[in-house]
Parts: sequence; structure tokens; C-alpha cells
Amino acid sequence: MKALIVEDDLTSRILLQEYLKGYGASHVAVNGQEAIAAVHAALAANEPYDLICLDVMMPETDGQQVLQEIRQAEHAAVTDSRTPRHCRVVMTTALSDKTNVEQAISARCDGYLVKPIAKQRFLDELRKLNLIW
Repeated sequence: MKALIVEDDLTSRILLQEYLKGYGASHVAVNGQEAIAAVHAALAANEPYDLICLDVMMPETDGQQVLQEIRQAEHAAVTDSRTPRHCRVVMTTALSDKTNVEQAISARCDGYLVKPIAKQRFLDELRKLNLIW
């Protein structure tokens, strides 16, 4: 599994990297702009991410906007005759309010985990998404 962790908080990045250890490569982006660039580069190389863990509250570009841009980039890549998969995007955030959850779901996120994220809950979400067994 190839994963991208998009998180501006160092502790959260380290925690998610530790949870993903042993499941494949994990790359890191510390803000939304880096995430968008990483997704575009992966799609251009025809090596899309399987999983993106995406924080909602980040500087520069927030996670909700990043999610929309990821889905647009995937759509454009298919239009360009490439066949990348739809990556699984799990929003990781301290925000559990109905508005943020509904916005993420309408933008086609695949999961929504509220911090602090326990390892077992995270791995259960990955199993539910058929990313690990």
C-alpha cells in the first residue's frame, strides 16, 4: 500500500506513520499545497496513492479543498487516458461537527476519523476500506 499522510502537526504525522509501518510506503505532506503536488506527481507517474490520510484544518489550503482537488485530479487523469484508481481518502481531524462530516462525505471522502486516533480504530478503518486484512 502506498500512503500519503497530509498533516501539519508533527506528533500526528509521526503517529500515523507508525500505524502504517509494515503496510507499505508512506509519504508525508505538511500542508495542502504539498499534498496536491504529491497527488499530481503520483498520477503523472501512473503510481497513484492507495490511501491519503488528510487533516481538515491546515494552513494554506484546508483538507476539504484538498479533497476536492484530489478528486478533480483523478478525474482529469482518467480523461487523459490513464487509468488510476480512486484512492481512499480518510479525513483525520479534531472536528466532529455535522457540517464538516457532511462536507467531506459530499466531496467523496472514504472515511472520517476524529482525533485522537487510536491505532485499533485506524486499522479497523483501513480494513473496512479493504486496504489491509
